[in-house]
Amino acid sequence: MALDQFSGLNSLGFAKAPADTRVVVAMSGGVDSSVVAAQLAEEGYDVVGVTLQLYDHGAALAKKGACCAGRDIHDAARVAETMGFPHYVLDYENVFKDAVIDEFADSYLAGATPVPCIRCNERVKFKDLLATAKDLDADCMATGHYIQRKMGAEKAELHSAADAARDQSYFLFSTTQEQLDYLRFPLGHLASKAETRALAAKYGLSVADKPDSQDICFVPNGDYASVIEKLRPGAADPGEIVDMDGNILGQHRGVIYYTIGQRRGLGIGGLEDPLYVVKLDPDTRRVIVGPKEALSTRTVPVREINWLGDAPFDSRDAWELDVKIRSTRPPRAATIRPISATEAEVELVVAEEGVSPGQACVFYAPDGGRIFGGGWIHKG
Repeated sequence: MALDQFSGLNSLGFAKAPADTRVVVAMSGGVDSSVVAAQLAEEGYDVVGVTLQLYDHGAALAKKGACCAGRDIHDAARVAETMGFPHYVLDYENVFKDAVIDEFADSYLAGATPVPCIRCNERVKFKDLLATAKDLDADCMATGHYIQRKMGAEKAELHSAADAARDQSYFLFSTTQEQLDYLRFPLGHLASKAETRALAAKYGLSVADKPDSQDICFVPNGDYASVIEKLRPGAADPGEIVDMDGNILGQHRGVIYYTIGQRRGLGIGGLEDPLYVVKLDPDTRRVIVGPKEALSTRTVPVREINWLGDAPFDSRDAWELDVKIRSTRPPRAATIRPISATEAEVELVVAEEGVSPGQACVFYAPDGGRIFGGGWIHKG
């Protein structure tokens, strides 16, 4: 269709025909990104599929339940062949190790609880891959994430997915405004994952019934400690379990085996009241335990803030927003007090338990729709 015959905007928001609109689709080999690519191809867009090889291909082939493995690369290629668009595999092993895996290991060694999927989106998929999409003269890049991009009065806005059970906004808070202007999320409006699988079946995709990935892609079976030991030999040195007064209660096999809020597996039974991990001190190799109430806090220090609001973050003394401090918890009311353009103190209206350095603190509109960005929790 010639441009002069095309009126209005196409489904990706461009004032030209789909055939004249190139879109790079980030394909993990799973059902979500496969449906995005297939749907856009069926709509007539100039689709280019790209899959990232993020870690050792030999290890990937033997690993199930994670994205970006060898089987997943094969599945993505099959979808591209079925729908008739080109597909490329890019070797990002070194980038991924430097930008994601090394920090993951170092954060754990420092007593934090990192979220590598956020760093992967921030530093690999929405940075290097997005740059590659621009090099390919694509008008935009599309992904299979469950989140919505909506045009607001001022600019493109990030909103939670229509299906709260699938919403991935916690993992995408660090998406910058510049990235958001270029990205598209075609699945964000769907009411359920069942709709996505129905579309996959409609397009005849081999991945229609493929199980969702559960683990972090480079952590087999969720065994973080063994991965860190391999990356950082000697990381699992034993030490003392102490109470909040410094009294020694037992021995542990390595700080990396413990997380804030943990109760089970401490090996200090026989006490009247249950104890929880309230702090990790890698410098002294101590695991500090205490009563459940010691886990509660209302004050959360946050830094590396990515702000997606209309007015500058530090243009106000405070923002009354909801925040989510773990991916599995609902947003809660809070007052966010900027210290600088990228730092803040977050005061929770109701105390939360198990706030852990290394986790994200994501900002939401009180109605739960728009995401205003967020930052990283630190020790203060």
